[in-house]
Amino acid sequence: MNADAATHKAEELRRQISRTEKELQDLRAQLQELESSSTNGRHDHIPEESGSGTATAPAPGSKWPLKEEEYARYGRQLILPSIGINGQLRLKSSSVLIIGAGGLGCPAAAYLSGAGVGTLGIVDGDTVEVSNLHRQIAHSTSRVGAPKVDSLAQYSRDLNPEVAYRCHGEHLTPQNAEAIVSRYDVVLDCTDHPTSRYLISDVCVLLRKPLVSASALRTDGQLIVLNNPPAPPGAADGGGPCYRCVFPRPPPADSVVSCGEGGILGPVVGVMGVLQALEAIKLIAAGIGKGDNADPKQWNAPSLLLFSATSSEPFRSIRMRSRKPKCFACSAESTLTLKELKSGSLDYVQFCGVSTPISVLRPEERISAADYNDILAQGLNTTSLLLDVREKEHFDIASIPGAIHVPFSAFQAKYRSTTGGEKPSLDWLPEETPSEAPIYVVCRVGNDSQLVARKLKDMGIDSDGKRFVGDIKGGMRAWKREVDGTMPFT
Repeated sequence: MNADAATHKAEELRRQISRTEKELQDLRAQLQELESSSTNGRHDHIPEESGSGTATAPAPGSKWPLKEEEYARYGRQLILPSIGINGQLRLKSSSVLIIGAGGLGCPAAAYLSGAGVGTLGIVDGDTVEVSNLHRQIAHSTSRVGAPKVDSLAQYSRDLNPEVAYRCHGEHLTPQNAEAIVSRYDVVLDCTDHPTSRYLISDVCVLLRKPLVSASALRTDGQLIVLNNPPAPPGAADGGGPCYRCVFPRPPPADSVVSCGEGGILGPVVGVMGVLQALEAIKLIAAGIGKGDNADPKQWNAPSLLLFSATSSEPFRSIRMRSRKPKCFACSAESTLTLKELKSGSLDYVQFCGVSTPISVLRPEERISAADYNDILAQGLNTTSLLLDVREKEHFDIASIPGAIHVPFSAFQAKYRSTTGGEKPSLDWLPEETPSEAPIYVVCRVGNDSQLVARKLKDMGIDSDGKRFVGDIKGGMRAWKREVDGTMPFT
C-alpha cells in the first residue's frame, strides 16, 4: 500500500470512529432515558447534562486523544508522573458518584470536575439553606431554597463544562441504591449519618464499587478508602474492608451528634472533602476505579486517616486490617444480596437505633413555648425554675430570660449513676427556691430536655408528683417559632 492509499485509509478509519462514537453517545442517552422512566419514585431531574464527558471525542482527523482545549485545561496535572496522558484518559472515561451535596460533597465535586472526570453524579434530596453557606462553598445566597443537586451541578458546570453531570434529586434508599450506584465507577460517601454510611457501604460491596468515605464534626475529621480493591463477598483473593469491617456496630443512638448540635468549622469539612476527591482521582488514574489494567501495587493497605484542626500534629494515620472473616456484608458467610437490600428487609434506621424523635414524657408533662411565655407574662416565673440544658456555645448566643444554665453533658456526667434512693446534690438550684416550685427544662429542639426532666423525676425531685417537672416542647426552636421570631437560633 502506497503512502497516499495509507493516508486515505487512515482518514476513513477516523471518520468511522467518529460516527461510531456518535452512535454510542446516542445509545447511552436512550438507555439513560429508559432507566430514568422505569425506576419508580426516582427523581433524576437532570439525567445527563450537556457537557463533553465521556461522549465527546477529538475532532475528526485529529491524531491526539484529547481536544486542544483539554490539553490547556488539564496541562498542569497531565505532566505529573502519577497522572500522565493515560491517567487523564482514565479520568475522562470514568464516572464518579457523590452522595451528599453538603460540606464534603461541595469541595469534592469541585476538584473532581476540575480534574476532568467524564461523568459526575450527585445524590441529595435537600434544598440549600442559609445555615449551609459557611461550609458548603458551592452553594450561594442567590440559590437558597434551590435543590442542592442543581446548585452543586451548576457550580461545577461553571468550573468545567467538559464534564457530564447527572443529578439525582432524592436521598439514597435501599430501594433506589442499586439503580443509582450501578452507573458509576467510584463512589464518595459525603453524608453525615450512620444509616446512610452502612447502606452506601453495603451496596458498594454488592456492586463491587470502591468507596471513599469521610466525616467531619466540630474540628475533627476522618477518611478511609473502603472496598479497595473491590471484590465480591467472600472472594478467595480477598478485597478491601467495608464499612462494617471497620465499624461492625453503629455508635449508640444518643451519642450521634449532628452538625446542628455539635457544630462544625467550615475549613475542617472542606479539608476532608478535598481529600476524598484526591483519593478518588488516585484510584481512577491507577485504573482501579474501572478495574481495568489496574496495577496491584497501587492498592494501598487500608488505613484510617484522622484529622484534628486543633492538634499540633493535625494528621494521623491508623493501619487497618483487611476484611473481617465474619463480616455481615463482605465475608464468605454473608447472605446479603441486592434483592434483599431492595426488599427493605434490612432496616438501617432500626439497626442504628434511630427511629422516631425522643418521647419519654407524657403529654401532660410537657408545656408549649407559648404557654410558658404566658407564665413569664403573668410573673409566675418567680415561683418556678427554668433549666436550660443546651451547651455553653448555644446558651451564650441567646436564652430565655431567667433561665439557669446546666449543660446537658455536665448533667449527664454528674447524675449518670444517681438512683432514686440517693440524695442528689442540686448545686444549680437556688437555695431560696420553694420545694414545690415547678421546674421546666428547655433544650435546642426538645429531646435533651425530656431526658433531663425524666432523670429529675427518677431522682425524686418531683416529690412523688407533688411538684411539676417537665419540659418545653420543641425547645428553643419552638420558642423562636411561637414567641420571639427575632431570637437567633443555631
